[in-house]
Amino acid sequence: MDVLYFSAGSSVYEIKQVDRKWTMKKRSAPDVFLCLATDPTRPGRLYGGTFNDGLWISDDSGETWEPAGPGISHNRVMSVAVSPTEVKHGYRVVWAGTEPSGLFRSEDGGQTWTDCPALLDLPSRSSWSFPPRPHTHHVRWIEPDMHDEHRIFIGIELGGVMKSEDKGANWEDRKPNSQYDCHALTTHPHVPGRVYEAAGGGYAESFDAGTTWQTVNKGLDPYNYVVDIAVDPANADMMVASAAKSPYEAYDPSRASTILVRLEKAGPWTPVYDGLPDPEGSAVFALASHPAESGVFYAVNNLGFYMSHDAGQTWNKVPVEWPNHLKTKRTHGFTIASRN
Repeated sequence: MDVLYFSAGSSVYEIKQVDRKWTMKKRSAPDVFLCLATDPTRPGRLYGGTFNDGLWISDDSGETWEPAGPGISHNRVMSVAVSPTEVKHGYRVVWAGTEPSGLFRSEDGGQTWTDCPALLDLPSRSSWSFPPRPHTHHVRWIEPDMHDEHRIFIGIELGGVMKSEDKGANWEDRKPNSQYDCHALTTHPHVPGRVYEAAGGGYAESFDAGTTWQTVNKGLDPYNYVVDIAVDPANADMMVASAAKSPYEAYDPSRASTILVRLEKAGPWTPVYDGLPDPEGSAVFALASHPAESGVFYAVNNLGFYMSHDAGQTWNKVPVEWPNHLKTKRTHGFTIASRN
C-alpha cells in the first residue's frame, strides 16, 4: 500500500492506494505547513513546520496535532527530516531547519531539541542571504546520508550546501561547482557518496559524498531554476526534476509556468510534456520516486497528482478527486509515509 502526504493551504492531504484504487483525504492543519516528514517506523507519525508557529507533530496521520517540545529557538521551521538510519530511545532522529538559519536535532521524537551552533561559524555565513528577505536566510533542505548516520547535508537558501561528518557538531563549508541557491538535496539508496542538488542556478551533483561537485546544466536553458529532484532507486543516473525560468514563474499558480525535465546518464536534460498539464498555470511540481520499484515517479502540484511508470518519460494524471481550491494553492512537503 502506498501512502503519500502533501500540504496546501491550512490542510494536509493523504493520498493512498488500496487494491489499485487511489483516494485522497483532506485533514485540517494548525497552520500552513511549509515542510512535512514522516517516520517510517511509526505509522501515522508526521512532522510539519510552519512559517511563524514552530514545528508540529501528529501520530494519527494528521487528524490531530501537538506542538513539538522545547529547544528549537526560532518559530520559522522551513525544513524537517527524519534520519533513515539513526535510532535513539526508540525514535528515528529528527532534524529541523529554521529561518534565520539554524539546525536542531531531536533524539526523543521531537519532545526535546538540541542546537548545532557550529553551522553558524562557517566562513561563508556573511554572504548568506535570501533575496525576497535579504536581511535573513534559512535552512531550505535537510538530507541525512542514507549510508552513514554521522553524515548530514543541508541546503541554505541562499548560501549553498553544507556538510557535517559528525552529526552536526562540526561543518564543512560549501564547495566549488556546487550551487549556492540550494532548494533540494537527495542521496541514492544504493550508491554511497552520490548526492544530487536542485538549485536556483540549475543542477549539481557529487560522486564523493560532497567533497567535490560538478554543475550539469546542459539542456536546461531557459528552465534553469530547478526546485525539486527525484532519482530512480535502481538507476543512479536517471533523475527527474521540476523547473521554471525564474522564481517569479515557479510558485504562484496565477503566474506560474513550469515543466518537468529528465536526465539520463551523461545528459543532456530534456523537457517532458507527455501526460502533464500545460506549463502556463502549472506551479512547480513536488517530486518523489518509489523506493522499491524502478522507474516509478510521483509528482504533485496545484493541478493534480501524476505518476510515471517509465522513468519520467510519460505521465498519467491519477484519478483522485481534486478540489477546485487547490488549483490556486502551492503544494509543500510531498513525502512518502509508508509502504507495507
